Amino acid sequence: MRRRPYILLCALGLLLGTFTVPPAQPSHAADNGRWAVFPAKPEDGDKQEDGDKQGEKKDGRSEKKAAIRTNFRVQADPGGTLRDKVTVSNRSRETMTFVLYAADAYNTPRDGGFAVRSRNEKQKDVGSWTRLEKREITLPARGEKTVAFTLRVPDDAEPGDHVGAVLAVDKRVAKAKGKVGVGVQQAVGTRIYLQVNGERSPGLSIENVRFAYDSPWVPGTGEDATVTYTLVNSGNTMLEPQVDLKAKGILGRTSLSSTGKLLPAELLPGQRVLVTHKWPGPPMLDWGEIEVTASDKDGQLVESGSTSFRSVSWGLLLIPVVLLAGFAGWLLHRRRQRAAP
Repeated sequence: MRRRPYILLCALGLLLGTFTVPPAQPSHAADNGRWAVFPAKPEDGDKQEDGDKQGEKKDGRSEKKAAIRTNFRVQADPGGTLRDKVTVSNRSRETMTFVLYAADAYNTPRDGGFAVRSRNEKQKDVGSWTRLEKREITLPARGEKTVAFTLRVPDDAEPGDHVGAVLAVDKRVAKAKGKVGVGVQQAVGTRIYLQVNGERSPGLSIENVRFAYDSPWVPGTGEDATVTYTLVNSGNTMLEPQVDLKAKGILGRTSLSSTGKLLPAELLPGQRVLVTHKWPGPPMLDWGEIEVTASDKDGQLVESGSTSFRSVSWGLLLIPVVLLAGFAGWLLHRRRQRAAP
């Protein structure tokens, strides 16, 4: 029986708006060098229902500037409908076929990176609300095509920020280097930032602060200590959190100070991210408390968590024991010499 190759959608997070193209291009694009995906330039007469009208002057911006978009940033009421277009550009020298789909976005639990759900996963948010006019397109070399889509916001949609993406997946499955029976299917996408009107309730918390360190026997030979904690966006708005970390040891002495660490860059509503902070070369002998303080980029929503720590090089503790034993042996030897006839 022939085995079906395992398909891996790779580099989604890296290709969702990370790369930009030179100014000569119609807009900034998510681009992997072979194809690009970006919001289409609005044409005269294009409109959105129950949302922002394309080309409309807002906040002093000109119509021309408003038309150049790095991604989709839209706003609607619950029950509203938005219509827009996405462009896929084939920058290779061969004909390519792409599968198009919309997906929900999320933060990867381990590092907080931006990721999207695959086609085979169930979409529950922006991915399920978005319908593309075409699900598959074939583009000649250096060709491009613009595809319309409709985003219908449910009547019971939660107010706040909802994030997703429109993706173009290379239909071909490439063989993974050095791995038998494993295929790689690449995708490039452009992000959708949707704000559903209603009460906005930011929320941020820190949970499960922990300290880990394998105390070495020989001072200076141990691995780095780690401080881990879970960063939680408990509200309905997207956050750009920053974290301060301090460790105070014996007599209140500061053993570690790290301020303004940005991770992740965008913490989406309802997401939980496990953050690991390395502590290179902790003190050979110290104990005290570690405090982790998180806030958004404006210094609001300040929350903190703490845990105790202890860093001991066991070999360091053996030094006084060895010295004491040596001194005791020396005293015993002296007494025996004196007692000898």
